[in-house]
Amino acid sequence: MKLNKNIKLSSQHFLLTNDRDIRTALKKVLEKKYSRDIDTRIVEELGITHGATRVDVAVVNGIIHGYELKSDKDNLMRLPRQIEIYNSVLDKVTLVVGKNHLHEAIKIVPEWWGITIAKIISLEKEVSFCCVREPELNPNPDYAAIAALLWRDEALNILEEINAAKGMRSKTRSIIYKHLAETLDQKELKKRVRLCLKTRLAWRAD
Repeated sequence: MKLNKNIKLSSQHFLLTNDRDIRTALKKVLEKKYSRDIDTRIVEELGITHGATRVDVAVVNGIIHGYELKSDKDNLMRLPRQIEIYNSVLDKVTLVVGKNHLHEAIKIVPEWWGITIAKIISLEKEVSFCCVREPELNPNPDYAAIAALLWRDEALNILEEINAAKGMRSKTRSIIYKHLAETLDQKELKKRVRLCLKTRLAWRAD
């Protein structure tokens, strides 16, 4: 009986989700969904506020949709701070969470965030996703923070293109981003930021 109990406990532990399993499965789902969409780019570890935090997976097309992963083996200690930053930048956010954290997560995340449960459904560690709540559009983005998704040179290049770069090359990044956000209308700013993210060749300059 003691041996059987240990096997049961070991099996329960094995069925807990971890970040790698969720990430791998989610990428497969997203890649299949957008396989024929040439206007979509899937980015892992998208840096926000110049690397202060990173979105686990982001889908960039007509919007920026971030997916934050919290497996059964993670904790939610960093989530409140991540919420604050993600709310300033992302158009949509989905929290992909292990079932052990579901009830706590619902109390923490904003109502416009989507919530999806990830769970192991086989001994081969196959991950299944179940949508609890669909994401809605961010009701209150911070456009200077959106501009700050750009690298400094990218922001300056845009300002050059719209003839608004005079005196900016010697300024700090925060001033450049603020100027860009104030110069472009909101729709055009978001469009240009998304284009830069989709065509960027390297991802660690932040």
